[in-house]
Amino acid sequence: MRFPIFIFAAAAAASLLCAGPGEAGPRWRAWNPGLSEAAGSGKPVLVDVYTDWCGWCRRMDRDVYDRRDVSAYLDEHFVTIRLNAESPEAASYKGRAFSGTSLAGHFGVSGYPTTIFLRSGGEHLVNVPGYVPADRFLLLLRYIGDGHLDRGESFESYTRSAAR
Repeated sequence: MRFPIFIFAAAAAASLLCAGPGEAGPRWRAWNPGLSEAAGSGKPVLVDVYTDWCGWCRRMDRDVYDRRDVSAYLDEHFVTIRLNAESPEAASYKGRAFSGTSLAGHFGVSGYPTTIFLRSGGEHLVNVPGYVPADRFLLLLRYIGDGHLDRGESFESYTRSAAR
């Protein structure tokens, strides 16, 4: 009797350890529904621009977005959107029609991953290119999510005060 219970417990533990990007981390939305939700909630938007072949994108999922403190902060303070930079899927922005590919180009994305931050109304704030380690990324999220950017505080000043 103990053997089948052990197998079930081991299989359950393995499935938790091997959770993929869609099974852990923040609640991702598609572009159009995400922008609509942000406009209604007043929350800023984080857009994860990725490609299917990008190894650093998968590492960002695994090491950063899947971290509980990062995903909890994102879910509370941001509307999170995933944008495949090679997708033909239709997206609307500022009254214009785009594909995922042309939208990434519109925002000047030239490498992956790139994180785009927008205000709740869709106004572009900043692009953050490349992989960012989790602790540094969480500082960036708090800088934007807690309103330090909107108050005109520089990121350098914020990181110095946060280190104290």
